[in-house]
Amino acid sequence: MDDRYANMCPIKHPLLIDNGLNIQAIFNLPNLPEEIITAITSKSSDTSHFKQLIVFGHGGKQMWEKTQQSTFAKLADPIDNFSIDVVRRYFASACNDNTYKILYPNGADTIPLQKLGGLVGWHHAAPFKVGINALWGSWFAYRVVVLADTSLEPTPCLTTPSPCDSCEEKPCISACPASALHETDASFETCINYRLSTSSQCKTQCLARFACPVASEHRYTTEQINYHYTRSMQTIEEYDT
Repeated sequence: MDDRYANMCPIKHPLLIDNGLNIQAIFNLPNLPEEIITAITSKSSDTSHFKQLIVFGHGGKQMWEKTQQSTFAKLADPIDNFSIDVVRRYFASACNDNTYKILYPNGADTIPLQKLGGLVGWHHAAPFKVGINALWGSWFAYRVVVLADTSLEPTPCLTTPSPCDSCEEKPCISACPASALHETDASFETCINYRLSTSSQCKTQCLARFACPVASEHRYTTEQINYHYTRSMQTIEEYDT
């Protein structure tokens, strides 16, 4: 890993790395912004004995490949179940004297994941409204967030700029078949209406995201892409009916 991005993997435990949870961020609870503290307390009323918030995520293809090889592959939510299992095994192995509570993905999605990524400097907004950084491109995601009574070294903020700042051609914008993207904004309504249309090319993929050249070597497999976009399409169709 590029030394400039060492803060994206502060917990180099083999169990996490081998199973693709190769992105983590550690926050001391008192130093978090008030809006995030409010979100945390809405999920867990008793936080007094916890000291830290830890985010576990993945970059690239490895986590999906490991999930497909696991006993969780045939479950309704294989990625969530696999990720939670890996985090639980990590705490049992490396932090068995510590207590923890899983906030995400359990229950309602109230944890501001993108804001947490922004606080450590590895989540920048791309025109296609997915987080992006120079190491993983847009091919990373947040998987598990826990409260813990650990005393790990907090993650310093990454100061490298967004790769979009130096991208002059903006191929993602021109690749969007719905013309839903602009440099500073995106029309979700236009995007959704196009995805719902019978002629849509984006039911199981995002052509704009595909066109982004940043860290394209980490692009998810076709199977993983279809999985994520099919699920999002199902949510859109349920909401539309």
